[in-house]
Amino acid sequence: MGRGRQKAKHTKVARELKYFSPDTNYGALEKELATKSDSGDDYVDKWADDFDDEYDADHDQNKTA
Repeated sequence: MGRGRQKAKHTKVARELKYFSPDTNYGALEKELATKSDSGDDYVDKWADDFDDEYDADHDQNKTA
């Protein structure tokens, strides 16, 4: 298949996705977003303290040396 024909197919698919999308179930979307927003606040970076401590220890040794 030539590039022109391939591009035309992709353009057709993109146009269908843009203009002919199915109806959105707003009730299901609202439930999904409500449940995800509660769990998003509990994020803890388990590696953040380890790297900060190593840097601080190396940095302090360089000052005293």
